Amino acid sequence: MRTFDLTPFYRSTVGFDRLFSLLDQASGLDGASGYPPYNIERTGDTAYRISIAVAGFAEPELSIVAKENTLTVRGEKIAGENGKDEGTQMLYRGIAARTFERVFQLADFVEVKKATLENGLLHIDLVREIPEAMKPKSVPITTAGKGGTVIENQAA
Repeated sequence: MRTFDLTPFYRSTVGFDRLFSLLDQASGLDGASGYPPYNIERTGDTAYRISIAVAGFAEPELSIVAKENTLTVRGEKIAGENGKDEGTQMLYRGIAARTFERVFQLADFVEVKKATLENGLLHIDLVREIPEAMKPKSVPITTAGKGGTVIENQAA
């Protein structure tokens, strides 16, 4: 069983601690969830990409649902697609065509920007956009002795 060390991500990200903790838990609890394989990469300061290997799946057979802090990717083969012609018979199936579901827990304020299917890989681009009201604000500091004003609280 493969294990992933996500410690470097803990040091370099803020707000994704819960995401990486849940990934750690999911990889340990569900040993059979190796299909389909996927990568999570950081493409910018606040941009991420999930790439899922979905060889053999067409666009109509895939669905992506983002609800609250959960991203669910499903793949389901359309019945009757064993071969292109009705007269063909499958002798060996090495390319997996089974139904799958991958669930990712997203950090707060992470939004799905786009998804593309390219060369058997499903790329899902994510961006963490913190609302203006939640961003830190710089407060200027003045000294009372150097021209600053001191406001006293007066009870009426």
